[in-house]
Amino acid sequence: MADDENVSFHEQPDTPEESAEHTEAPPAEPVEPAVAEEETPAAAFEASPKKWYIIHTYSGFENKVAESLKTRSEAFGFADKIGQVLIPTEEVVELRNGKKVTSKRLVYPGYVLVEMEMNDALWHEVKNTPRVTGFVGGGTVPVPLSADEVNSILYRQASSAERPRPKMTYEKNDSVRIVDGPFANFSGKVDEVNPERGTLRVMVTIFGRATPVELELLQVEKV
Repeated sequence: MADDENVSFHEQPDTPEESAEHTEAPPAEPVEPAVAEEETPAAAFEASPKKWYIIHTYSGFENKVAESLKTRSEAFGFADKIGQVLIPTEEVVELRNGKKVTSKRLVYPGYVLVEMEMNDALWHEVKNTPRVTGFVGGGTVPVPLSADEVNSILYRQASSAERPRPKMTYEKNDSVRIVDGPFANFSGKVDEVNPERGTLRVMVTIFGRATPVELELLQVEKV
């Protein structure tokens, strides 16, 4: 009997088309480009070499001092050390002949705000400017304003343009005369002031009795 023919069954490797599973790779998640964080005003304030300082001037010469600072900075070569020069103002309203009249007034009479990169030489140049009496803070090392203090001043100036403040201020027990409204020409005393609403309560004597009357600040004047 013939030996069984040794037949080896060599399995042929599957072709790539047959063996590889055609599974699509999941799409890569889009990578969002890195966005640089916006620099906050406070951060910018801290990063700037220039800081805000308050200088004291002769009252009524604030604008002259501001002009002199700019002129001297160019003449003496420190213009690059000086930034903004600010004289804070606000709009105020008053009643004249029954009409509201708006005007501007200084928020801090006798003071000028200057943005500068402080050093000893600049300190002397600013201090020697005509009609400047010195820096607020005293000594030879003036203290700069904080970011919050600067923002508060700028906000007050900007907000007054939208809503002018009454020119006159009042306190409790001030004697006033009513100049507008149904109680015009009556006199009384201020009992309460509400600055947020721009009103005050005045005690007016009507028919022999003290009667509280709520009025706008523009409806009264001091006597």
